[in-house]
Parts: sequence; C-alpha cells; structure tokens
Amino acid sequence: MTARFCFNRKMTIRNSTRSDWPEIIQIYNEAIEKGFSTADLSPVTVESRGDWLNSHDCKEFPIYVFEAENEVRGWASVSPYRSGRMALRYTAEISYYVSKSHLRQGIASQLLDHTIEACQALGYRTLFGILMDKNEGSVGLLEKFGFEKWGHMPKIADFDGTECGHIYMGKRIA
Repeated sequence: MTARFCFNRKMTIRNSTRSDWPEIIQIYNEAIEKGFSTADLSPVTVESRGDWLNSHDCKEFPIYVFEAENEVRGWASVSPYRSGRMALRYTAEISYYVSKSHLRQGIASQLLDHTIEACQALGYRTLFGILMDKNEGSVGLLEKFGFEKWGHMPKIADFDGTECGHIYMGKRIA
C-alpha cells in the first residue's frame, strides 16, 4: 500500500523508508529496556537488524510508521509466517511498538487499525501476534481488535530470573 493516511495535518501513517530505520530501532530498544514487550534482552542496531528490515517491502510485508510533527512515534510491521511454505502464504504476523514518550495516546490503536485494513487489501486472511504473557496492555489491545488467544507456551522466556510465556493471538480478517 502506498497511500498516506492522514488523521490531521500533523499526523500520518505511511510506509516506512530506510531513513526511518534509526527511529524504528530506537523505539524497539525502548521496548527491550521496558521488558516483557519482546524476547530480546539487549539493545539492537540498524546493522544487526538489517536483514529483518530489508525483508520488509511495502508490497508484501510492510512496516508502517506513525509520524507526527516529523517524528516517528510508533510503528507496525507485517512479517511472513514460516516463509517459503506456500500453504501459509495468506497468514502474517503483526507487531507494533510505540515510543515510551507517546504511550496511551491511541497510536497503537491507529497503527493496528491501519495495518489490519492494509493486510486485507494485501490479500492476507489471517493475522496473529506473538506476545509475552506479562504484556497485559498489548493482550488487551489485540482483544479490543477482535484477536483471540490461539495458543500459550508457558514459561519459555527468562528475563533475569523471571519466567514468562508466549501467547499467540490470532484473527481471521477475510
């Protein structure tokens, strides 16, 4: 999808560009620092995530950014599920992150709404998110958008002695 979606003159959701990568990584690193938002424990760099970033093209697996006042305040990505296995080609993983200074302002909701609509246009039939079971905010947000718990892998992650599970939340969109 190439269209820009404007919420007012200063807020836009758009396809990411290479110039957004440092801000995307900065927001992701804030989530790592917060804990229980991703399974990474140490900060990442644009270079270390380069393959992942390059694998997201706007025609099939986009990364969308929420931009306000020339600042990326959040982002959402669409990633393949078991890439190369053609029976799964209509299923994608959705991820989203918001900068810590802009949490609880509706940015994640706007990103999810946009990304779900874009995924329908891209021909996906099923979306799922993988969350830490201690990430109650994201679990609640996905439930608000009609995602349901499809699976739970208990105590598979260890955050400095605190065990945490993975929840798979899914939604049929077509």
